[in-house]
Amino acid sequence: MITVELARSLAASGVLWEPRAGDRFVIDAALLTGDVFWISDLTVEVHSYRDQSVLGFNGTTEWALDSVTLDQALWLPREDQLRELVGDRLEAVHRTDQGWQVTYAVRPGYVRTVTDADLECAYARAVLSL
Repeated sequence: MITVELARSLAASGVLWEPRAGDRFVIDAALLTGDVFWISDLTVEVHSYRDQSVLGFNGTTEWALDSVTLDQALWLPREDQLRELVGDRLEAVHRTDQGWQVTYAVRPGYVRTVTDADLECAYARAVLSL
């Protein structure tokens, strides 16, 4: 899974999140980043109030939380979502002794490779360098 630090870097670099069912996120507060939530029609739904998206918690069992705004939530994109962000620049993905190697085109004729022990983190590093 992508790290909170890389997710913060993606958000800071301007990667936008349009929440959908199946998305993972954390509440970006010191005591809550260890709890990963998933948007689901049963437990966490996206609601719009006054042109602002809010993540509504429907009967969570561990603690009472009605909703959080998107600026309080930090998206943890999945592999497929990160691969989509790299887009047609993706050249190759290989498993190595060090982890995962993602090769992508920075511009025509110039490719770059990043490596990480986690595939999602390798894709995130590629997105950040683009």
